[in-house]
Amino acid sequence: MKPAPFNPVQAAQGGQPRNLHATAVLIGDRGILIMGPSGAGKTTLALALLDHFTGLGGFARLVSDDQIFVSVAGGRLVCNAPASIEGLAEVPGIGPQAIDFERSAVIDLCLELIEGETERFQEQASLTIESVSIPKISVPSRNVRAALQIVLSMANRNGA
Repeated sequence: MKPAPFNPVQAAQGGQPRNLHATAVLIGDRGILIMGPSGAGKTTLALALLDHFTGLGGFARLVSDDQIFVSVAGGRLVCNAPASIEGLAEVPGIGPQAIDFERSAVIDLCLELIEGETERFQEQASLTIESVSIPKISVPSRNVRAALQIVLSMANRNGA
């Protein structure tokens, strides 16, 4: 039997916010959603991005690690952390650690962590969450170097 495809969006129930299994960071003024199954390296990638950009003197903060509440404001996707994990990142091998964070961010890009290799030149793709379309780029799981190059390219292209 083929396993069910990964679905990070949990349906909202009883007026509760929509919960997304993902990690989000704010790099400069760009919100980046990192999605993938458990163990794909979402937190590791988020921490590497934060370390890289703050090391360059840039602004970089965690929004939420592993679970995110999403909503729509002004036609844009906004995410924030559940109160119980706000400001915490689960550092591999250590456990939850307090780090600098922002309470919310508008999401501009989705990095989707996938098993195996990606196409050298990817077709333009997007992901729709809560009726908002977000550009999506697939990155091999646990490949921080490839994802970092993508984010650097995005920052350079957008003048960040």
